[in-house]
Amino acid sequence: MKVVPFDFSMPLHKAFWSLNGIFWRAQPEFIISLFNQVLFFISAVLLFFLARKLFDPMIAWTSAALFFGTELFWRFSVSGLSTMLLLLIFITLAWCLVLIEEQGREPRWGAVRLVLAAIAAGLITGLGCLTRYSFGWLIIPVVLFLFLFGGPRRPVLAATAFVAFAIVLTPWVIRNYNVSDTPFGTAGYALYADSGLFPEDSLERSLTPDLHRPRFNALTQKFIVNTRQILQEQVPRLGGNWLSAFFIVGLMVGFANPGPSRLRYFVLLSLLVLIFVQALGRTYLSDDSPEINSENLLVLLAPLTLVFSVSFFLLLLNQIFLPMRELRYLIIGLFCLAACLPMLFTFLPPRRWPLASFPYRPHTARIIGEWTRPSELTVSDIPWAVAWYGDRQCVWLPPDLVSFGDINDYYRFFSLVYLTQRSAENHVGSPWCLVRLQIAMGGPPPPSFPLKAVPPMQSNPADIEGAQVIVTDVERWK
Repeated sequence: MKVVPFDFSMPLHKAFWSLNGIFWRAQPEFIISLFNQVLFFISAVLLFFLARKLFDPMIAWTSAALFFGTELFWRFSVSGLSTMLLLLIFITLAWCLVLIEEQGREPRWGAVRLVLAAIAAGLITGLGCLTRYSFGWLIIPVVLFLFLFGGPRRPVLAATAFVAFAIVLTPWVIRNYNVSDTPFGTAGYALYADSGLFPEDSLERSLTPDLHRPRFNALTQKFIVNTRQILQEQVPRLGGNWLSAFFIVGLMVGFANPGPSRLRYFVLLSLLVLIFVQALGRTYLSDDSPEINSENLLVLLAPLTLVFSVSFFLLLLNQIFLPMRELRYLIIGLFCLAACLPMLFTFLPPRRWPLASFPYRPHTARIIGEWTRPSELTVSDIPWAVAWYGDRQCVWLPPDLVSFGDINDYYRFFSLVYLTQRSAENHVGSPWCLVRLQIAMGGPPPPSFPLKAVPPMQSNPADIEGAQVIVTDVERWK
């Protein structure tokens, strides 16, 4: 984002970025998606060579083809999330562990080179943690793997990897503490979000949340409920489709080569850790977008589970007598075709709208940026859209008008309020519903509301049917 020049102007007169004069693509999002897809292709290449090292070329080619043909990874590649980068980091980490384990069984490296490999494993895990804090919990299975399968120097390798991880993470933690008095900023509050203490998105929208209430029972309940959901819905689809069934059944089959067996132990340890972390760190984001979200950590294991699934499938295929060798390739092709059907069906009508499910109006957010100055403060129920498309500071809609008034009176004046269908659907019965309904029906805001100016229909960039409303302090559209 600092290297590539982003253009937020939304040129509606250019065909590629607009469709019949209506916003269609944002240039920054398009560039980010291209970058993510480059990471996707690199991950596919690394996965191919990792599978070939662990098994054979047939498993490698089949795994790479299925990885490339899985719809879930393509959806993540155009989501704008850091998941594709984390996938690349995780596959690289697996490479390091495989090399270290191999040297523990068949030493060919010197002690210095082996220690450098352990340092690389710790640095890669730290890099993943700086990308997404929850990734840092994988240092536990990394250290356990090195301690169990690192060979004669395993205690030294495990300690070295942990120290390297800490060296990468510590400066950023210190910086966070100096800025916010918390080691991980707002990410640390995900433990309490969407729990019995703060249901849905109430924690993020609170001005003075009470974090001193008893928390053990609420967190235990959150862990149990979310873990049950993960075990029912996500674990059976680790690879983005039904192929994970081969991985689960294949756990009962051993390998002649200890390398793949030990890497499978690492995958299982990582699975247990990530289920625990994902269950406790779940927030409203998983409700807004159940599968494509930054809290979906199990998807990081999907490439490796895909490799083990293919290996077990080909193991079963080798037990079948086929009169012609060509039939084997035909069965493998049909297997890949069946696994890639979700991806193939995305090209069939009806086409899905490429934008997210939120009521995004990028052009509206851009006009809000034109109406306000960079130093002014806005408020919305989709503040991320206003901040991204409009390039303006935006506060999440407070839970009540009292908190709204406190911010406006004691912190900074609000210049504009932008309400969408999100506040009507997710916060039924709240005071904001009354404000929104009153304005949508053509009336003025409530008397106690500090903002009074409502754009007329011909000047309102929001939905003219009243689904979205805008209120400003002065008649800014003039």
